[in-house]
Amino acid sequence: MTKTHTTVAYQVMWNRLISVVEEQAQALVRTAFSTSVREAGDLSAGVYDTHGKMLAQAVTGTPGHVNAMADAVAHFIRRIGRQNILEGDVYITNDPWEGTGHLHDITMVTPSFHNGLLVGFFACTAHIVDIGGRGFGADAASVYEEGLYIPIMKFAAGGEVDKTLVQIIRGNVREPDQLIGDVYALATCNEIGHRRLIDMMQEFGLSDLDGIAEFILENSRRATLERIAALPRGQASGEMTVDGFDTPITLKVQLTIEADRILSDFAGTSGLDKKGINCPLVYTKAYACYALKCAIAPEIPNNAASLAPFEIAAPENSIVHALHPAPVALRHIVGHFVPDTVYAALDKILPNVVPAEGAGCLCNFQVSLRPRTDAPAPADAVRSEVLTFNSGGSGARPQHDGLNATAFPSGVMTMPVEATEHAGPVIIWRKELRPDSGGAGQQRGGLGQYMEVGARAGHEFDFSAMFDRVDHPARGRRGGAPGASTTIAQDDGKPMRGKGKQFVAHGRKVVLAFPGGAGYGAAKDRDMALVKRDLARGYISAEVAARDYGLSAEDIGAVHQAVLGGEDI
Repeated sequence: MTKTHTTVAYQVMWNRLISVVEEQAQALVRTAFSTSVREAGDLSAGVYDTHGKMLAQAVTGTPGHVNAMADAVAHFIRRIGRQNILEGDVYITNDPWEGTGHLHDITMVTPSFHNGLLVGFFACTAHIVDIGGRGFGADAASVYEEGLYIPIMKFAAGGEVDKTLVQIIRGNVREPDQLIGDVYALATCNEIGHRRLIDMMQEFGLSDLDGIAEFILENSRRATLERIAALPRGQASGEMTVDGFDTPITLKVQLTIEADRILSDFAGTSGLDKKGINCPLVYTKAYACYALKCAIAPEIPNNAASLAPFEIAAPENSIVHALHPAPVALRHIVGHFVPDTVYAALDKILPNVVPAEGAGCLCNFQVSLRPRTDAPAPADAVRSEVLTFNSGGSGARPQHDGLNATAFPSGVMTMPVEATEHAGPVIIWRKELRPDSGGAGQQRGGLGQYMEVGARAGHEFDFSAMFDRVDHPARGRRGGAPGASTTIAQDDGKPMRGKGKQFVAHGRKVVLAFPGGAGYGAAKDRDMALVKRDLARGYISAEVAARDYGLSAEDIGAVHQAVLGGEDI
């Protein structure tokens, strides 16, 4: 076979590997018990060579999971020992420092054998609703309080599941059927990936993956280095402040672009927090790498080689490099702001490339429901844990508006009301876009959302808030205006905190307004046709159209008349 034919064959195999891991991820979506996996896609899936280097990742999933999981398989190999890696094994952990950053992520790794020889590994991760302890939230003072810790170990040995481990897990969590169902779904999706890989190997007559692995890694490395080499050399700093738990947090980064690498150094960032919003370095690295890849080499597939030139450094026991036993349950609160911090620096070197700041971290909350205690509860009242993922607006881009109610950088989908209400006795009374929440600019920031949350009659609940941007809204870029802040209160006007577990009595609701993304460029430069379109769609009010964009009263009246007449603007 000629070199050209070999290259074409390897490219076909590379594409096939990506489709294999995408089928692996979709199998997890179809079989998972948790709504966070089925509806929000909070998962990752990938295939690795025999050394634990990631060769391909699924399109479905989050960068925080998959980029962190890129380092995880090497830990599994080291902990299990090569001599103990056998056909029929399945390995498990939720170690925050050797997995994906907190105890609420279960990572499963399965060795793949072909004709009796180890040819690679499949790995997958999913967020699970409960792992015991204080529950999903920032309230713990150490990782020991945050739930059950599962070290890297065998979930199954030679095809036989460790029933003792299953009993220990079931005995320590609030939703045992759901969690064990998710564990089996994770193991099953790895098995499906393995079957499809073997089909591919038989089709192409492969006895191992060494050749295709070398092709993938070498081409990815070279393509990424070419992109970096074409950038201007330079150094720039970025900084942002976010709410934190009790006190604000400062994130700082020094970005250095060299001929063959980009270094992100987070020296100067705030130290550890007493509450569970600290971020292990593996998660910081995942989102810093993701931010740079999006800006510089978005079309190069993610794998070990395409991630390697992006180097991350941070002081130990800073909030972006938390060491054991720091509480880390809500590590995403800080990790999701890493890209905006990196972009604050990159914008100084590569202007007109990166977006304005957006909502950043997901607007998640968990509702722990139980029968009311202030009066007799009905017989059908139950205990339940309901986790829902929601998003504020993303920041405006140099040439486009920000996306409404869309999670960047996580990519996690907003969960439908129907799926949330099916998971337990929770009621979502309101869920709609939040007008005027996107920052004004030549390109407008994406809109946040309004939500109102309560419980079915006979229930009270604890509300675990996981929000930011209450005191520090998204900042605009190049003259763009900030996005709207987060607000949270009960329906009787009682204020609530942006983070932490808080009691909500029977009959009360939680009223939420999620933040908007910031604008890009000066509002005076926005195309008036777009201003009229936003007014017609209800994205902005007449007041904002006049005040921020200068739309005349006559034009505002004409837009209202057109909307009443059913005209498309």
